[in-house]
Amino acid sequence: MENKINEAIKEIQRGTAEIIDIEAITKLIKRYFETGENFYVKAGFDPTAPDIHLGHTVLIQKLATFQKFGAIVQFLIGDFTATIGDPTGKSETRKVLSESQVLANAETYKEQVFKILDPNKTQVVFNSTWLKELGTGGLITLASNLTVARMLERDDFSKRYSSNTPIAVSEFLYPLLQGYDSIALNSDVELGGTDQKFNLLMGRTLQKAYNCKKQQAVLMMPILEGLDGVQKMSKSLGNYIGVTDEPFDMFGKVLSISDELMWRYFELLSDKTLKEIEDIKNGVNNGTLHPKKIKEELAAEIVDRFHGTGAGLAAKEEFEKVFAKKDIPTDIEEFTFDTEIWICQALVDTKLVESTSQARRDIKSNAVSINQEKISDDKLNLYPGEYIIQKGKKSFAKVIVR
Repeated sequence: MENKINEAIKEIQRGTAEIIDIEAITKLIKRYFETGENFYVKAGFDPTAPDIHLGHTVLIQKLATFQKFGAIVQFLIGDFTATIGDPTGKSETRKVLSESQVLANAETYKEQVFKILDPNKTQVVFNSTWLKELGTGGLITLASNLTVARMLERDDFSKRYSSNTPIAVSEFLYPLLQGYDSIALNSDVELGGTDQKFNLLMGRTLQKAYNCKKQQAVLMMPILEGLDGVQKMSKSLGNYIGVTDEPFDMFGKVLSISDELMWRYFELLSDKTLKEIEDIKNGVNNGTLHPKKIKEELAAEIVDRFHGTGAGLAAKEEFEKVFAKKDIPTDIEEFTFDTEIWICQALVDTKLVESTSQARRDIKSNAVSINQEKISDDKLNLYPGEYIIQKGKKSFAKVIVR
């Protein structure tokens, strides 16, 4: 029994940035192993964007780990708090989302997270359920638990205050309302990113103030590095892997990461145990396993998670077909034209490039092929026939000129 508990705690601690009250988490897991009694782990998500990438899933993966050891996940969609906007890390007041935007984004989140979480061990809750009923009196009571001086201890508020950047009073309410969520849900543990520490601790503070007979433990996860291995994964930086990316693209992106970054991805994203990862790493270090083969296994695992069992192997085979054998992929989008077309315009119309000027540059730099033959003439016209146009290593289009 003790070995099981120790292994569970190691998995819980894996990849974390900070844990507050690991003793409480240990007691919860011990109780589950001894009695089968579940406990409740909360994580809040403001549905401010419709799509998520692998960086977002680091937290969701940790929730799934907790589910293995007795946790019921309280997947909290902040439909009420999103109308205020989380001020964390923001240099100005955020724009308020409409209710329809919030609900539409929430539905997308729900579709995506159940590719990782066990729906039978997950409660999807909306904080408007209790926050709309809090009322003016309840809000005043809630606000009385924190001083302005304490609120200004937050780094982002402090910077904005010292630089005379406006702070809306409503933004002071956000961490209080997030903390109140923990009271309403009677949460045992709350998870969040390292940038959420102030808000996460608010749950502990308010549970004590409201005599909840418990104070939630807090677990914080780090920010996942993007494909460049330097900056955090971000759509705006273009170094991300979206969970809705096509299997071929997802596989190729994972394969593009450095051998060093691969272990970070294993730690934060893989379902393999720490012992399994340690054995793999030893195999790579002693030369019995090749890093590329291991990276392919990681890529296939991630593709399977979001596209179903077998999708990873299919993506691997397709990838090898294109890159190892220099073959043409089987599933290429087709474009039909009723008359001859200038090659640069064809590149634009097939969405391989954004402009004809970019097409010219790509042709001049030998980045464009027709039927696997490099071209250098940017004045070339395509006459009636079928063509496979390739730009770079990954982008293909089939062109039919009638």
